[in-house]
Amino acid sequence: MIKVTEALSAKNITTSGEPCHTGLVRAQKISCNRQKTTSRHRGRMWAYTVGFTVLPHVGGFLGWFITRKEAPVWYEKLKKPSWCPPRKMFPVAWTVLYTSMGYASYLIWNDLGGCSSKAIIPLGLYGAQLAFNWAWPPFFFSARNLKMALIDILCLDSLAIGTVCSWYSINKVAALLMVPYLGWLAMATCLTIRIWKDNPEQKPGKSE
Repeated sequence: MIKVTEALSAKNITTSGEPCHTGLVRAQKISCNRQKTTSRHRGRMWAYTVGFTVLPHVGGFLGWFITRKEAPVWYEKLKKPSWCPPRKMFPVAWTVLYTSMGYASYLIWNDLGGCSSKAIIPLGLYGAQLAFNWAWPPFFFSARNLKMALIDILCLDSLAIGTVCSWYSINKVAALLMVPYLGWLAMATCLTIRIWKDNPEQKPGKSE
């Protein structure tokens, strides 16, 4: 009878000397903590995704806000090539391009483990081209400096190409998401060159 009692008691003891129910409670707590950690991690990743995706739109919106009065009047008077896209198409195109670009930058940031030393060049090039992108509307519409706008977009082209090249070996999807942006920049560059050549009377700071 004593042996049977000892055997039953042994079944209720874990290998660490703790009762089974205590071990189960501890395991449940560990599992719960892991779930909470995973949930917080997912929340942070969603925040990062949204943040990187929205970032390009911030400068685009500010550029539009600064130049919203100049664009409708002055731009329509410029001599433009027949293949120039309608003005209403530009906001739609940039919304799509900025979203694609921003999400691609998140993919690169995530693959490189955040702002590590490996991310300095890929994300540095991205940030530089984004700055030149944001600078173009003030040069073109506010200052009405076509020459500076042309120089800006040529620098932007070089930086954007460098960005895509540096991204390709890290995340091909991210690099491919930038291809439509490069295509649009090519069109915008040609358009800027044509406007600069066909409107020689437009001088920096000259008002209508």
